[in-house]
Amino acid sequence: MAARTLLSLWPLFFGLLLVGLASGVQGTLLGFRAEQEGFADGLTGLVMSAYFAGFLLGSVWAPRLIDRVGHIRTFAAVSAVASVTILVHASFVNPWAWAAMRLVTGLAFSTIFVVTESWLNEAATNESRGRILAAYMVILLGGTAGGQFLLTLADPSGFALFVLVSVLVSVAALPILMTVLRTPVIETSERVSLGHLWYRAKMGVIGLVLIQWCGSMVYGMGAVYAAKLGLSAEEVALFMGAILGGAMVMQWPLGQLSDHVDRRWVLGIASILAGVAAVYASAETSAGPRLYAVAFVFGGFCLSQYSLVVALIHDHLRPAEITPASGTIVLLSGIVSVAGPLTVSFVQANFGLKSFFLLMAGLLFLMAAISIWRVLTIPALPAEYKTTTTMQAPVAVVGSVLHPEDKEVVPEEAANAPSATSVA
Repeated sequence: MAARTLLSLWPLFFGLLLVGLASGVQGTLLGFRAEQEGFADGLTGLVMSAYFAGFLLGSVWAPRLIDRVGHIRTFAAVSAVASVTILVHASFVNPWAWAAMRLVTGLAFSTIFVVTESWLNEAATNESRGRILAAYMVILLGGTAGGQFLLTLADPSGFALFVLVSVLVSVAALPILMTVLRTPVIETSERVSLGHLWYRAKMGVIGLVLIQWCGSMVYGMGAVYAAKLGLSAEEVALFMGAILGGAMVMQWPLGQLSDHVDRRWVLGIASILAGVAAVYASAETSAGPRLYAVAFVFGGFCLSQYSLVVALIHDHLRPAEITPASGTIVLLSGIVSVAGPLTVSFVQANFGLKSFFLLMAGLLFLMAAISIWRVLTIPALPAEYKTTTTMQAPVAVVGSVLHPEDKEVVPEEAANAPSATSVA
């Protein structure tokens, strides 16, 4: 039955693959082109942050729009908007125009993910939900990583790549709009407050902020860093592809490991390895196997931690709190993502190019120190309270949190059951 469900979702998955390709190449193309055009670091950071701000707005606005006009019309409208905005970038090469278009693009892509994830949730059963979630994340992460290499198909200074992104978004809409799946119902629920999330899972919230901060720097300014380093379009694609490929490959083994040992140990050790890789990456001044290797290790042990910190937060919540908490997780992640490109552009402008990786190394070593200190001073969570880690990516990269839990209403006695310790 699970296999049949997965096969029935192929139009959605194919459309999402194209969306991932479009999203992946678009961010890298704009970062590379901004450096070619001589945009100031601060303005480039503003352009890249605008996407995350739009994504954050979209996560709030999309359910309301869907409730008013329906899934099909919403998806068709925002797909058209996303297709047009990339062409505006090519027509008006100006940082302020680009920032405005990136804001609209982020809003459009966020809405696309809300619509498609609603369909996936509707199609999923208790038996198939985990496999659908895994397939969803592999397809989107794979598409985003593969999209980096589309940068090599044409000259980034020309019009062709912008047209290619527009075409990908437009074609992606066709199989999704023609799906025969039942239109899902958007369910709204009260968010768990940030204060409550902090009370329940301090380490999870700290980890979410630090890892999302690093992730938004990479996705927002990674191509700009590579271009400043003097890499060609092909080398930039390999550099970004190595980082994203590492994140995709390491998600599953780190998640499995964290399900069997204290997650804080996994977060601490992974942060140390990613921090060391970042220090080595900062010393590389040209393209080559060493740069790509350390980029792969960095991406594998840094970006893949997002799913671990989300699982750590879930571990410390009552069953009835998990779904409402997901909205708060998305909101916090979006706010942090806006700050990432702005922070790293300011630091680079004042402390030089090496500070791109050194700043992230500092954040990762801080993450490791806090995580390991809490392991040594606070007892581990009892095994019966742990949830299962699911593949997830930083929110503003591919989508929001697709809930792996059962769709049935949690019984009142379960909702009121004693929670795990509140001092993660």
